[in-house]
Amino acid sequence: MNTRELAEQLHGAPRRIHLIGVAGSGMSGIAALLLALGHKVGGSDKVDTVEVRRLQSLGLEFRTPQRAEDVVDADLVIYSSAIREGNPAFDAARRLAKPMVRRAEALAALMLGKKGVLVCGMHGKTTVSAMAAHVLRAAGAHPSHYVGAEIPILGTNARWDDAGDYFVAEGDESDGTIVLYHPEHAIVLNIEPEHLDHYRDLAEIDAAFARLAGQTSGKIFYCADDAGASRVCAGRPGAVSYGKSGHYSYADFRSADFASTFAFRRGGEELARVKLNVPGEHNALNATAVLALAAELGFDLAKCAAALGTFRGARRRFEVVYSSPDYLVVDDYGHHPTEIAAVVRAARDTGRRRVVLLFQPHRYTRTQALCAEFGRALSQADAVVVTDVYPASELPIPGVSGRMVADAAAASGAKSAHYEPTRAGAGIAAGHLLRPGDLLVTLGAGNIHEQGAALAADLRTLETLRHAMGPGVARLYEPMSKHTTMRVGGPAQFWLEPETEEGFCELVRTAREAGVPLMVVGRGSNLVVRDGGLRGAVVRLRRGVFGGIVVEGERIRAGAGVRLKELSGAATASGLAGFEWMEGIPGDVGGCLRMNAGAMGAEAFDQVDVLRYADQEGNIFEKTPADIEVRYRGVPLLRTNYALSAVFRGNRSTPAEVERRTRDYAAKRKASQPAGASAGCIFRNPDSAKAGALIDSAGLKNLRVGAARVSDVHANFILNDGGATASEVLALVEQVRAEVLKRHGVRLETEVQIIGEEVAS
Repeated sequence: MNTRELAEQLHGAPRRIHLIGVAGSGMSGIAALLLALGHKVGGSDKVDTVEVRRLQSLGLEFRTPQRAEDVVDADLVIYSSAIREGNPAFDAARRLAKPMVRRAEALAALMLGKKGVLVCGMHGKTTVSAMAAHVLRAAGAHPSHYVGAEIPILGTNARWDDAGDYFVAEGDESDGTIVLYHPEHAIVLNIEPEHLDHYRDLAEIDAAFARLAGQTSGKIFYCADDAGASRVCAGRPGAVSYGKSGHYSYADFRSADFASTFAFRRGGEELARVKLNVPGEHNALNATAVLALAAELGFDLAKCAAALGTFRGARRRFEVVYSSPDYLVVDDYGHHPTEIAAVVRAARDTGRRRVVLLFQPHRYTRTQALCAEFGRALSQADAVVVTDVYPASELPIPGVSGRMVADAAAASGAKSAHYEPTRAGAGIAAGHLLRPGDLLVTLGAGNIHEQGAALAADLRTLETLRHAMGPGVARLYEPMSKHTTMRVGGPAQFWLEPETEEGFCELVRTAREAGVPLMVVGRGSNLVVRDGGLRGAVVRLRRGVFGGIVVEGERIRAGAGVRLKELSGAATASGLAGFEWMEGIPGDVGGCLRMNAGAMGAEAFDQVDVLRYADQEGNIFEKTPADIEVRYRGVPLLRTNYALSAVFRGNRSTPAEVERRTRDYAAKRKASQPAGASAGCIFRNPDSAKAGALIDSAGLKNLRVGAARVSDVHANFILNDGGATASEVLALVEQVRAEVLKRHGVRLETEVQIIGEEVAS
């Protein structure tokens, strides 16, 4: 049936209509309109949604999963563009010869029941449609509307109002169905190369819009600033231009944070002053299109301009996800270079220090066709992270990936451009880039907005923890590979470096109350962190008071963050012996105390006079070694409490003698231990023999997994030869353990602490 025949059915007696794919934003709007017109509406989809449940309360009969029997009683079947052969309901409808129409055919027919205002173009349709419906409602016109997204100020994405004459809707050009519409008025926003998976070239796109323009009975509002819209629409009967230079124009545009003002003019005459509470000059252009429509239709421009001041935008159109004085996270649906460029300009208008983009390309065909343009648009940000392509309904194209886009951004001069193949990995990379004062935008028509929500939740927690600790450093997703001597390990969810004992104790209390796991790490010299990283708060005590050294006679008070090399150096300079064994150990005081570290026959608690620590409630205590259980390579008290500082005891000597002994220790260590990135001895020495000797006699020196290798100098060391992952290190640990058990019947136990999560599959 043609569009007018379909319109007679949809605006006639109630029918049984089934919608395949009803949970989609476009199809749910059609369902809402049909229910309002009195039809018996059923729908099916793979998933249930909040919008589906709302429609069920209005009478929708919903089924999931989709089944052949869903369409048996239907008088008409409407299906979304995502539905293909193989869908059981779709195949059954064809087999039963049911009348079947696409979503756009149904919308075009529904519009014929009123004075249709069709908003079309490659970018901005949702925002302009929503603006127009809101403004006409404020002017008292009682418009019906259909918008392809959730619009909070309109209440729903689609509404039929019997009291009004106008129907505002956005028309989708992506599949060529733009030619189905016969509106009274059309707003043509922009025309440029897009959807080249459907259209052969720009000439074919122009032809589709030209056909729509020829089917528009009233006014055609077109953007004079857009070459494509002007090319197709200028000079046609009823054509009205708008823009910076159109018949209707905006001028004196000013922007600050999330608001802007401008003058709306016709010719040289100012008709209204407008304040918008959505950012960006592109929204002033959108508002000008809507005001031009209102002016030509004869509505009160004062009411219309005032209504624009209350417009808050659509979901996923520069939508604020998280806002604080330090961080701003925004989500936007932009997935075309022109849209991205507009988003970056709007982001700049907010006055934030830096703009960081997290971009998910949409469709392989678009990515391939517009890769260079994407690169130029993204390069205008301060930093960009690109993940892999959201395919929609497309099959992969060999060689086309998010890496192409990141490389194009770098080639276009981007200050910082990274590629992360997984969405989760890209979110972590972008979150780690954030510093106070930054704005992060998640961009794309796929599911990248989910990373924005996750980032917002983590930023909220990070700021709570940071405010609790006071002065210091707080970052998201800090790579533990930067904080372990093995140089492996995934991200710490919350990385914190307090500067005062009071701040640390308040941080401990706050994390406990919030249910956030907290652990303190030192320099990571006896630590292997898995590639999935660490959940919760990871604290490094090295700044401020924790990095202090005070020499008092034969005693040295040192904070938990003091490196053992520094402590040894301070002792040498003061002529204090007893600290020489610390030279060359790549740890700090906190870690040394926790594991009662030692070397060359000495260990830490041989020299400790006083231990200062905090418990898990943030209370501070001081104890002497006599009051503490001290074991070989472990202090039980410090498994659940946190070392803050210690007073170490030395012996008087001459600086020259101490320096000589320090050199001797260093020479012995250098001769017996390998240079390179390692975590020290991997295995404990069993009672029967040295672990290194067992590994050596099993012939395992230089055994390798990836870039992890058993040292050829000391077999109880595993080295990271550059770029090793924790998974490679741990796989090598298991190979060594299995081979020693097979050869010698001895099961080696690890001395290093292995913590963290595996990478999520």
